[in-house]
Amino acid sequence: MRQPELGPLERLYITEVVKGLVLTAKHFFVNFPRHLLRAFGFKVDKGETITYEYPEERRPYAKRLRTRHRLTMREDGTPRCVACMMCETVCPARCIHIVATEHPDPNIEKMPKVFDIDLGVCVFCGFCVEACPEDAIRMDTGIVELASYTREGMIYRMDQLLG
Repeated sequence: MRQPELGPLERLYITEVVKGLVLTAKHFFVNFPRHLLRAFGFKVDKGETITYEYPEERRPYAKRLRTRHRLTMREDGTPRCVACMMCETVCPARCIHIVATEHPDPNIEKMPKVFDIDLGVCVFCGFCVEACPEDAIRMDTGIVELASYTREGMIYRMDQLLG
């Protein structure tokens, strides 16, 4: 099926440019008074605007969003992790480092002595969460602002992940 021939105005794209300018002007004249009122402290409903006044106003995150890692704890306060090394093995970025030790409870075989995650290298794929047989690691903290002045500051230790 052939495409129909363009008319002389369509070939110059004048009508399309005018349509684009009208749409842009419409958005400007609808949204600008709302932003102006909010700047002077008046509460205005969002309406059609999609601007979030960050950091005072946070955008809603999806429930399945993968955010900063955390380790879950048992009722006695010890980490739920049994140092099986599944998360360290499956991690494509190789950002998880675990050193195992004996657990004081004889019913539990091991626990991590060291559990570090280098979030500067992590790709937030979620494989570690899926691979964990004990549901010990999760990515549901809701913390997305991860920044540090040094590379060492991006390495989260077990005490930071438990907190």
